[in-house]
Amino acid sequence: MINKIKRFLDRYLSLPYKITRIQEALGRIEQRQILKDSNSLSGAEFRVFSQWGEDGIIQFLISQIPINKKIFVEFGVEDYQEANTRFLLTNNQWSGLVIDGSESNINNLKKDPIYWASNIKAIDCFITKENINKLLTDNGIAGEIGILSVDIDGNDYWVFNEIDCIEPAIIICEYNSHFGPTAEVTIPYKEDFYRDVDHYSKIYYGASISALNKVAESKGYSLVTSNSVGNNVFFVRDDLLGGLKKVSPEKAYVQSHFREHHDKKGNLTFLSFQERLDKIKHLPLFDIAQDKILPIEEINGIIK
Repeated sequence: MINKIKRFLDRYLSLPYKITRIQEALGRIEQRQILKDSNSLSGAEFRVFSQWGEDGIIQFLISQIPINKKIFVEFGVEDYQEANTRFLLTNNQWSGLVIDGSESNINNLKKDPIYWASNIKAIDCFITKENINKLLTDNGIAGEIGILSVDIDGNDYWVFNEIDCIEPAIIICEYNSHFGPTAEVTIPYKEDFYRDVDHYSKIYYGASISALNKVAESKGYSLVTSNSVGNNVFFVRDDLLGGLKKVSPEKAYVQSHFREHHDKKGNLTFLSFQERLDKIKHLPLFDIAQDKILPIEEINGIIK
């Protein structure tokens, strides 16, 4: 193991990359111990490059599921310093496509040594439900792949629902826990939706866990877990479930632990969950079950 860590360190000369390689090596050691001691998906969490514990959950899932094509697609990666698939790229030698709407973010990614040292393609494009399938196929992504990660802070439901050119083994989607565990709701579709622009709070975006689960089930996937902070949900293709157990949205739902509400001046407010929800209760959501747009406060299962 020491020799493996040394080889990681020797690959890059700069200190930041040496530190990164130490983190990766320690992550592998920790993950092996977790899998030995626990059968719990939440217990598998650890973080190397992911925002929270997604790296560990992904490592657990790929250890349980046969992956024929070790290819990933991830949307909304910013400059890819923090992402769900970066550890897969460096630790497991997967390849993939990443997409972000910012040209400067993608340019910064292409300056990162990871871009020449790994098999990854990065493109800048604002994703819509109208362009997503063409974006994927034009970049050589079609059919069976390993992982799809959807996190665009806005039209996630609409884009996820539209994708029909790939068959991932695992799908990761960000959900908005402010919308509760049972309501099947999403922001109304707006092609140019920007989370930071459409409402100053920055907590009005995306879809509920039940809305995303509805799409996943229609595509032949089962919900198996969410992360412990309450923002990402994991689906596995039904034919690959094996010993993994399907869970309900209600069971997987976690009320978000982070407090990202902003005031009109752009300052964090550190409000409680209910206080945050009260600030956006007048805003509209599309209720999938009722097939109509309603204010949040009029939708059953959200406002208590």
